[in-house]
Amino acid sequence: MAKETGTKLIASNKKARHDYAILKTYEAGLVLAGTEVKSLRLGRVSLVDTFAQEHNGEIMLYGLHIAEYGFGSWTNHAPRRTRKLLLHKDEIIKILNKLNESSGLTLVPLSLYFKDGWAKVELGLAQGLKSYDKRQVMAERDAKKEIAREMGRRLKGRSPSVRGGRR
Repeated sequence: MAKETGTKLIASNKKARHDYAILKTYEAGLVLAGTEVKSLRLGRVSLVDTFAQEHNGEIMLYGLHIAEYGFGSWTNHAPRRTRKLLLHKDEIIKILNKLNESSGLTLVPLSLYFKDGWAKVELGLAQGLKSYDKRQVMAERDAKKEIAREMGRRLKGRSPSVRGGRR
């Protein structure tokens, strides 16, 4: 069988990018059981309410739901078990130093994917957004869309005052 190459997205956590300001991202491997890998290949995973935390000098992933494999037997895995993340020791130390030095930071999984056949998770060092921050981000996004729309009209030679029809 040929070895897999490239990246295949399994799941992404869109709500994390809405609720948090992502300061830095890290790529980590996952320690998985055989039936978990088979469920991941079928796309049966949810990143809702998932977070990463330090435990005995290692970073663990809590709350990740990987559905039981349909054709598994008594060897099936527990869907919401705690999973170890594979990071280099110096990366773990950097992450823990950043988490400890400033309060309000958390590790949030942003996406889960296969990279060259290996299951990976993209972690984001994130700071929570307040509701007024979210409104400000949405207003900036709407303003950028309106600017792009207006630039498109000007490039096409249409008048900005004429909208939707002819006069």
